[in-house]
Amino acid sequence: MKTMQHKGYAARIEYSDEDKCFVGHIAGIRDVVGFHGETVDELRAAFEEAVEDYLETCERAGSSPQRPYSGKVMLRLSPELHAEIAMKAEASGKSLNQWATETLAFAE
Repeated sequence: MKTMQHKGYAARIEYSDEDKCFVGHIAGIRDVVGFHGETVDELRAAFEEAVEDYLETCERAGSSPQRPYSGKVMLRLSPELHAEIAMKAEASGKSLNQWATETLAFAE
């Protein structure tokens, strides 16, 4: 899946048949920031405007805008899978974190 990106933020987009337009929300933040457009160009412009407005609103309020993701991921795995991927990482001369990062980067 492809996403719209602007200043490190991504958009979650759906089509509203009822409203006959695309509706989007900034993904990965706790605040609810939405936008819409009837065409892809309108949607992109509305998304970029929504991100800019979000950043300006945070600045005026004196709060830090939430970055979409921290870079930390906690996974719960079976002990068997944990052992298997730890061995694969070690066999490739990498830490489990390096191996997982590279493997996830190529996942579709």
